[in-house]
Amino acid sequence: MLIEFTKMHGLGNDYIYFDCIAEPNLIAAPGKVAPGLSDRHFGIGGDGIVLILKADAKGAEYRMRMFNSDGSEAEMCGNAIRCVAKYLCDEGYVKGDEVNIQTGAGVKHINIRRDGEGNFESARVDMGVPELNGLFIPVNIDKEPVVGELIKLPNGKKYEFTAVSMGNPHAVIFVDEITDEHVLRDGALAEVHDLFPNKINVEFVRVISPTEVEMRVWERGAGETLACGTGASAVTVACALNQLTARKITVHLIGGDLEIEWADNDHVYMTGPATTAFKGKVEI
Repeated sequence: MLIEFTKMHGLGNDYIYFDCIAEPNLIAAPGKVAPGLSDRHFGIGGDGIVLILKADAKGAEYRMRMFNSDGSEAEMCGNAIRCVAKYLCDEGYVKGDEVNIQTGAGVKHINIRRDGEGNFESARVDMGVPELNGLFIPVNIDKEPVVGELIKLPNGKKYEFTAVSMGNPHAVIFVDEITDEHVLRDGALAEVHDLFPNKINVEFVRVISPTEVEMRVWERGAGETLACGTGASAVTVACALNQLTARKITVHLIGGDLEIEWADNDHVYMTGPATTAFKGKVEI
């Protein structure tokens, strides 16, 4: 069966989006088809797939389900939710400047910014309140917050990390320079470390100034991606907890920049773009 899809990305963090609003069971086994569709040589290519559905939770109009390139389902993705907001605007589902989207990490409120012609320009996402209790992140450390904890990797490397959940778990590691060995080797080892019962996303961060940082991310279930919205949010919280930056910063990722603020109301707000790459049909 041929099914229509839209390929979109947020700063290079790319997913294959399926409109399941009219047909919620359009893709019967998304976790099984995600690896093949995500394969960059034999499939469409992407960091995973995202299903856009009607919400079944109070306070939300629409819902997103996302599956990583290994088929595992993730709770939340900051870049993907901006793309969902853009899709809903572009297809006429959302006429105004606000939308509430249900995710595996709860309902997220999004403010849509449009250009002079009324087209989607960017989105400001309320990412919610960060979880700082170790057992709820979860990490196998009964502390709140989890700051400056030691992780020993099987290859002998040791790092101090700060743990934050933005609906999904993150371990933030500060380094003087970010290298491929950090991300591709040590990030992969840290993802599956015994400290993290549900595995973990790993961010390596270089602080540039009180208002700017650089980061690269090893995403749980996907490997290195060009951007990670929940990761940038977790990094901002970790920077503030370690008194390395202000609570409103620019996060430089491989794919571009995100503006993140850990506001006085304890919510984290992420602002960034979303882009449609192309549309097509695929046989599933």
